[in-house]
Amino acid sequence: MELTQIDRVATITREDFLKNYFKPQKPVIIERFIEDWPAYHKWNLDYMAEVAGEKEVPLYDDRPVDYKDGFNEPHARMKMRDYIALLKREPTKYRIFLWNILKEIPQLQEDYKWPDFGLRLMKGLPMLFFGGENSYTFMHYDIDLANIFHFHFHGKKQVILFDQDQNDYLYKIPHSLITREDINFADPDLEKWPALKMAKGFIGNLEHGNVLYMPEGYWHYMRYITPGFSMSLRAIARNPKNLGKAIYNVLVMRHYDNFMRRMKGQAWIDGKNAKAIERTHRKLGIEV
Repeated sequence: MELTQIDRVATITREDFLKNYFKPQKPVIIERFIEDWPAYHKWNLDYMAEVAGEKEVPLYDDRPVDYKDGFNEPHARMKMRDYIALLKREPTKYRIFLWNILKEIPQLQEDYKWPDFGLRLMKGLPMLFFGGENSYTFMHYDIDLANIFHFHFHGKKQVILFDQDQNDYLYKIPHSLITREDINFADPDLEKWPALKMAKGFIGNLEHGNVLYMPEGYWHYMRYITPGFSMSLRAIARNPKNLGKAIYNVLVMRHYDNFMRRMKGQAWIDGKNAKAIERTHRKLGIEV
């Protein structure tokens, strides 16, 4: 894979962001944008255990998709206090994602401000994501292909990004938002996955207080170098093609996929995994 370092800036104005990153749909890491937020000084794992300790949270790990699993169905549940104790005690594959802080812990809203990037942010959807050392997300893109602002807190995280124009090289699973789950994007086997040799993307590391902008529909793989968590704010896709894909994903694709899982069981999952390889290699004329 050809991975370019994500642009890094200390801070940025609304005008520079729109001109240099939003309009060309290019990712950027903003290093010192939220130092005036109370969250910058307060948000760490101990604070989250204090304010949300009794909340039961959904947990996900890196097990392959199973036909019995519903769309985004959690693999386990645990009280937040116990989960954070686990994160601090030892490496764990369990992650939290899409945890709505507005709904669960309203007082956390007092700790951050709505940034003005020149885009209308969806104020009902601030989400938190937690992970333990070396836990990771599969390479995927979000169902709504939104513009995403990812605010990282506590610890370090690595991110690898690809534009939608790299789909042909990523072994995308049909009727899905993910690539083959057995690809280790941190260290891929290019003999087994030769199409990845042609993929061009971005890589960067996030630390406490950094903000990552991910353009519309960008594929993202995230690995927690140390235990930590992030908050994402999002703005609706502006590109008509991406907006159309988002509507299709929400109204058609996910329901069709769930229906086929019920009808065909694991054979549906296995068939999609096989087609990801067949279609990728056939389209690129790769013989293996």
